[in-house]
Amino acid sequence: MRPFSSIVTRINIALACIVTLAIGTMLVSYWLSDKADSHAQAINKAGALRMQTYRLGWLSLQNDEAIRSQAIAQLNQSWQHPVFTRVKNDNFEIAQLFNLAQSNWQTIQSSLKNDDYQWMDNALKHQVALIDEMVRAIQGDAEKRARALRLVQVIALFFTVMLSLTIKHWLKVKIELPLDELTRTARQIGQGDFTCRVEVHQQDELGALAQSINKMSNAIGYMYGDLEKRVDEKTKDLQQRNTLLKFLYKTAKKTAEHGPEYDDFSAIINELKTIILIDDIELCLFTEKGEIPYLQLQPTHHKNEPCHENDCVSCLSREGVIQQDNILIYNFSVSRNKTNYGVLIVRTPANAQLEQWQRQLLNTLSDQLAIALSLKTEEEQVRRLALMQERTVIARELHDSLAQALSYLKIQVTRLNYAIKKEDKNTINDVSAELEHGLKSAYRQLRELLTTFRLKVDGSGLLNALQVTVQQLMKQSNLTITLDYQLNNIPLTPNEEIHLLQIIREASQNAVHHSKGTQLTISVQQQADKSVFLSIEDNGIGIPVSSEKLNHYGLAIMKERSRHLGGDITVERRAQGGTGIYFTFKPDYLQEKQTA
Repeated sequence: MRPFSSIVTRINIALACIVTLAIGTMLVSYWLSDKADSHAQAINKAGALRMQTYRLGWLSLQNDEAIRSQAIAQLNQSWQHPVFTRVKNDNFEIAQLFNLAQSNWQTIQSSLKNDDYQWMDNALKHQVALIDEMVRAIQGDAEKRARALRLVQVIALFFTVMLSLTIKHWLKVKIELPLDELTRTARQIGQGDFTCRVEVHQQDELGALAQSINKMSNAIGYMYGDLEKRVDEKTKDLQQRNTLLKFLYKTAKKTAEHGPEYDDFSAIINELKTIILIDDIELCLFTEKGEIPYLQLQPTHHKNEPCHENDCVSCLSREGVIQQDNILIYNFSVSRNKTNYGVLIVRTPANAQLEQWQRQLLNTLSDQLAIALSLKTEEEQVRRLALMQERTVIARELHDSLAQALSYLKIQVTRLNYAIKKEDKNTINDVSAELEHGLKSAYRQLRELLTTFRLKVDGSGLLNALQVTVQQLMKQSNLTITLDYQLNNIPLTPNEEIHLLQIIREASQNAVHHSKGTQLTISVQQQADKSVFLSIEDNGIGIPVSSEKLNHYGLAIMKERSRHLGGDITVERRAQGGTGIYFTFKPDYLQEKQTA
């Protein structure tokens, strides 16, 4: 494994190299330029020496000793200028030429008092030549230093360019390209592609960042994959639960809307097969005390025949899982309120047990089927009770009407037979009139009973049945009948509606046949205590004192019906004329509420 190399350290090293190169170049350039400045000053001073030497030769011709002494002093001072010291220290050749020229001057200076002008002229010319030689040496050294300065600048420029290119290449390879790759990878990760990876080529901060991104991508990819897997599992689970709920809802709705029949059970078993993906399903239904199923259902196109075990009772009694050979048999009892209606059987291979959701579905379906069969049984029982009750009512009404009328006629026939034997014409005529009157009354009672038995309250409700009754009665008589119905906010049971309708019809029939009035008012209202108040009033002749002689069976039936509703009916003469029938009772929902 390569050692970790900090990219920041390398950048600092690169910056240090650039700064060092720049500072070194500036220092060398400064040193060379400083030397060049000394040479220029030295050349200038050497030129001054040359001029002063010529001036001294000219002054020697003037024979002015003071001026010449002053010129010699100035010339000696010029020879002692510090610039010559620096120049001599920097270049040995220049130092030799300077010492030679200075020594020659000292020799000339000691001989200036000689009046040999020819010698002086030659000596000064030789001195000037020596100075010129020194100047040329100084100039050559200055030019050499200038060339060195240019060379240093060219070399510095070359190294600067090379260092810049090297650093640029290094920045591109080590920083720019890795950053581009990191940026591209981060963008792809941001777009949801967790499979992309960064290739780690270097051991630095960017390499560490690349490794961290790879680890992060792996972690996020694993978490995202796990999350997707869990979401898929939850989605499949929700879809499965939705399918199960739809199936259970359809089953409950189908069995609740009407009593379940053979086709309903077959459709349920076929749909159950497609949901739990098991073919070997069997539904066996038994009577309450039966030992052999009266109905055995399997999915359509099932390859096996229904079970024909002799011991079906044991199949009903055992619930759970039973293994026979290589087959697991699951028994789900279809029972409710300790009543067993059958069993739902599912068979699977021993290595393919039912899952938890399948068991829950089969348990719930068994309960629904048990509820449906229980409701069907209760509905049939209610129908039986209703039929028996209706037959009881019919028998009671026949006994109170036609039976008594026929008994009365039988008595009259017996009187007629005695009268015939005695040849009692008066009795025969009287009995004949009674028989005719009795037969008419019996026939009228028969028609009223037929109308009563055919009367029903359909889906339109009690109000519609009362309106139809009022229309029938108005066609049968000249009475003006007014109906005041105020029970729209009270729920009445079907039993209450039919009894209330029969009471109103019977009382109205009595008014039509016996009141001899012109007005009949039927009022059904709700009182303050939410009880129902019925009043039927006419403006006729009023009920006779011995009302039992007049249509006594109708009043008896009304009283019987009023007792079924938990109330008591009152029939009385009205003070302003006519008859009033009044009845009050409390609906069943109020009685249940009070009991609760």
